[in-house]
Amino acid sequence: MTDTADNAPVVEMTGITVEFPGVKALDDVRFRMYPGEVHSLMGENGAGKSTLIKALTGVYSINQGTIVVSGHKRHFAGTGDAEQSGIATVYQEVNLCTNLSIGENVMLGHEVRGPLGISWRRTHEAARRALATVGLDRFGTRLPLSSLPIAMQQLVAIARATVIDAKVLILDEPTSSLDENEVAKLFEIIRKLRDSGVAILFVSHFLDQVYEISDRLTVLRNGGYIGEYRTGEIAQPELISLMTGATATEFEKVAHAAEQVQEGEGASAIEVHDFGRSRVIEGVDLTIGQGEIFGFAGLLGSGRTELARLLFGADRPDAGSYTLEGSQASIASPIKALKKGVAYSTENRRDEGIVGDLSVRENIILSLQAIRGWAHPIPMKEQKEICERYVKALGIKTASLETPIASLSGGNQQKVLLARWLATEPKVLILDEPTRGIDVGAKFEIQRTIVRLAGEGMTIVVISSEMDEIVRVANRILVLKDRRPIAVVNNTDDFTPGDIVRIIADGGVAA
Repeated sequence: MTDTADNAPVVEMTGITVEFPGVKALDDVRFRMYPGEVHSLMGENGAGKSTLIKALTGVYSINQGTIVVSGHKRHFAGTGDAEQSGIATVYQEVNLCTNLSIGENVMLGHEVRGPLGISWRRTHEAARRALATVGLDRFGTRLPLSSLPIAMQQLVAIARATVIDAKVLILDEPTSSLDENEVAKLFEIIRKLRDSGVAILFVSHFLDQVYEISDRLTVLRNGGYIGEYRTGEIAQPELISLMTGATATEFEKVAHAAEQVQEGEGASAIEVHDFGRSRVIEGVDLTIGQGEIFGFAGLLGSGRTELARLLFGADRPDAGSYTLEGSQASIASPIKALKKGVAYSTENRRDEGIVGDLSVRENIILSLQAIRGWAHPIPMKEQKEICERYVKALGIKTASLETPIASLSGGNQQKVLLARWLATEPKVLILDEPTRGIDVGAKFEIQRTIVRLAGEGMTIVVISSEMDEIVRVANRILVLKDRRPIAVVNNTDDFTPGDIVRIIADGGVAA
């Protein structure tokens, strides 16, 4: 990181106000970035992060305030103006043309021209130089972009940003679709660009990643400016407190409350023995107590989701026994699981969870209606009573029950899914990545809800790729590796996410 004391900001936004009809999205916000730093913009959904970025990139006009880039006051009438000022953006959903070649995507709009028009030879040479900055020069520039995995396509988008000699690079949720190794590779590129003098705005819901890669951060809440901080000088609980308005003590209470939720005394909710499916997951021996919060931990592809799907009947086991509350169970389908009181919230919220064309009410009531049978529709009055109860209990932010769920934020969509399963009054609730891709405030609320439900006697199984989340809420943890169980550990006071990593590395030797 360049020492900011000796440098002028490359971006300085002062008094930024953005208004929409009836809504003030930003109110007197200030923001600055320096050359050679990674800066994170932090806040819950609705805090104003996206609006501020769109004001900086020319998508939105500002009602008040000033934007200064490289010492010059700017008024952006569109994204082209921002790009000409050296501001490039790589969005969460990669906005490239998969029907074009890698080189054509890198140079799109900046093709090298000669006396007879575009010189494709020189254009592809320039594309190779740009790809070299992100470590992709090994790929032929004439290959179709569609031949690259999504992680590589994101690097192509970053290479495209270097073509315009960007002074500022905005990365909006760049790691949401990447695995651990791909994230590490991306961070190498980010550090390389930072060290070359580029100011990088890194936007992410993953706090651990923010702390790993960011030099400074700015916090927004409810459209207002809260403060600017050096990342190493502010602890995570304090940061979350600034973002949500809750005290750091309240955040820590989630972990303390989880410690009070004990494994049922002799009473088991689920028992499985040699339970598995050939070529999917090896046989598992496991007992989960009633009212316990039980975590499944492991790296991507370790078998966490595969085991959850077997427990829910989404896939069928071909070996082992399954006992539910002391009785032998045969759960051959999700509907049978629901009727026996086992609910499962999928990790794939967009494709397997929400039904985007349906309303909040229709999404919440879906599973309960399936249990009762489609020939016996739930009366509208009862539907509304059920939905209103869970909207209130979970703090779902929606204009009405009839609002299309697709228009809600990711965090509120996740809460609607949670409401759907709670409406079935399950005995066992399996939550696969319940807080993936949502802001820290919604994450905090969902974690608090998990602990509360367990305290009321519900058995909760939590699957998360975020080791700190598992350690925060779970009483015991099943660690998986290469689609087989390798350890069951008690989550004691001195147990850390690093201990899970060491167990995985050692193949099952407890820390």
